[in-house]
Amino acid sequence: MAAELISPQVREHLERFVPPRPAEMQAMEAYAKASGFPIIGPAAGYLCYQIARMINARHIFELGSGYGHSTAWFAQAVKENGGGTVHHVVWDEELSERARGHLAALGFEEIVQYHVGEAVQTLREIRGSFDLIFNDVDKEGYPDSLPVIREKLRSGGMLIIDNMLWDGRTFDENDRAPSTEGVREITRCIIKDTAWIAVLIPVRDGLVVAYKR
Repeated sequence: MAAELISPQVREHLERFVPPRPAEMQAMEAYAKASGFPIIGPAAGYLCYQIARMINARHIFELGSGYGHSTAWFAQAVKENGGGTVHHVVWDEELSERARGHLAALGFEEIVQYHVGEAVQTLREIRGSFDLIFNDVDKEGYPDSLPVIREKLRSGGMLIIDNMLWDGRTFDENDRAPSTEGVREITRCIIKDTAWIAVLIPVRDGLVVAYKR
């Protein structure tokens, strides 16, 4: 059974560190709250932005991008880093169009490249390597995504994986859902693989942040 692992007081305190967002991004957050659409949220988004800035990321790939909330954080970092590309990938054309509207309003037309298709296969087909890869595909697909990510991420690059606390479901021994098992398996893989220096940061639903040696 899902549990509230981070108290409302802690969540509220974490968001005090986040600077004011543009009206368009606030509208994206309001829509998510009203509709129940899962987004990365301000505190985790700001952390993603900070990591991208710290490593001077110019080429970022998102495996699963929703309607562009996390994309906006990465695009802001890339813009401040001097320019580059953030790849936004979703299955649904309508969702992609929604993201285009939001991100254009935020001034990221020259930075974001849009793809409609299966995210891991799209990553496999893109030429070149990336400074940062953000992974938020269906959780049952997490384990199979890791070898592709390892191949496409440059040495010294950063991997960020969302939902790694999975609302506490991974701690329930009776939960054998494919999604829960996917989170468990990628956790085991990234801990055992000496190619990664990884840490789990308990912001929102848990972000694994991993440095590729």
